[in-house]
Amino acid sequence: MFFNFVDELRAAGIPASFKEHLTLLEALEKDVIEQTPEAFYYLSRATFVKDEGLIDRFDQVFNKVFKGLLTDYGQNPVDIPEEWLKAVAEKFLTPEEMEAIESLGSWDEIMETLKKRLEEQEKRHQGGNKWIGTGGTSPYGNSGYNPEGVRIGGESKHKRALKVWEKREFQNLDNTRELGTRNIKVALRRLRRFAREGSPDELDLDATIEGTAKQGWLDIHMRPERHNAVKLLLFLDVGGSMDPFIKLVEELFSAATAEFKNLEFFYFHNCLYEAVWKDNNRRWSERTPTWDILHKYGHDYKVIFVGDAAMSPYEITHPGGSVEHFNDEAGATWMSRVAHIYPATVWLNPVPEKQWGYSQSTKMMRDLVGDSMYPLTLAGLDDAMRELTRKKH
Repeated sequence: MFFNFVDELRAAGIPASFKEHLTLLEALEKDVIEQTPEAFYYLSRATFVKDEGLIDRFDQVFNKVFKGLLTDYGQNPVDIPEEWLKAVAEKFLTPEEMEAIESLGSWDEIMETLKKRLEEQEKRHQGGNKWIGTGGTSPYGNSGYNPEGVRIGGESKHKRALKVWEKREFQNLDNTRELGTRNIKVALRRLRRFAREGSPDELDLDATIEGTAKQGWLDIHMRPERHNAVKLLLFLDVGGSMDPFIKLVEELFSAATAEFKNLEFFYFHNCLYEAVWKDNNRRWSERTPTWDILHKYGHDYKVIFVGDAAMSPYEITHPGGSVEHFNDEAGATWMSRVAHIYPATVWLNPVPEKQWGYSQSTKMMRDLVGDSMYPLTLAGLDDAMRELTRKKH
């Protein structure tokens, strides 16, 4: 039962295991939910989806597998006697409607038109509470009202239909999509290591309760606030071919500064050389030597480069290859130093991954960071954070 559902989930990249399949069947057998499609939707989603980035994909699979679950009423053709059709036509069609249909031609053509109108149900229906129709309180049809209705045709009036999986309210969390600030924050949270540091200015409720119980009087305990103890160096490529990605990089920068207390950022252009900067308006007058950064920040820092890696290969391999100044040492030399000092180093690339193979410089930069280059999508950022978590200083 439901094996096709599991196969479709797996085909869509949702890890649906046999154990989860059995869990779903057991829940259905024990009647843990109401016998409604909506309840089954939420039960199966809770069973199979462990990552909110897969919810939209799950909705699409659910709609594909169970499409028509609530709307297959009357889909099979019905043989209707011609005499019955004539009677129905005279009873339910107004003179104006009959006149309009007669303009189609012979009575056979009129009957064919009426058959098409009635083939999905036994009779034309307006109002009421049972048959498919318009208005009324039937759970089927359109423009009516039923607290658990399913709209068939027409437009929704009361927004109460059960087919919630077709709304796809989690499209913006789809992990194949590009990022927004909220989604970036969700992905960055994988790179967390909480610690309590600083002054004790937060009430320790558990310790206070325990101390009060032991002492017999109010024994207040305080503790330092928890902060993300991960230390992060963020290097951002600016200018030139990165201009189309300004908004995306701004969102990443905004999310990173909100998520990490210990964050230092610097700008560079195309490739890392002997100096970087913090203010693009003063990029030539106020520059920070790269050596100073490598000496100042310990090897326990995580490093993220953000750039499209699009440049002349000479900018990476040769002294003097920079398009802006004469660099005494090749960019590859500086990149190798960073990767050596900071084992937890990744590169985020806003260019779609399928295009990387057309750029020689992208291949070279990917090699310099130990193949740890990831696309700047929710899935790519998620993979990058997992990689930084695995790499220890």
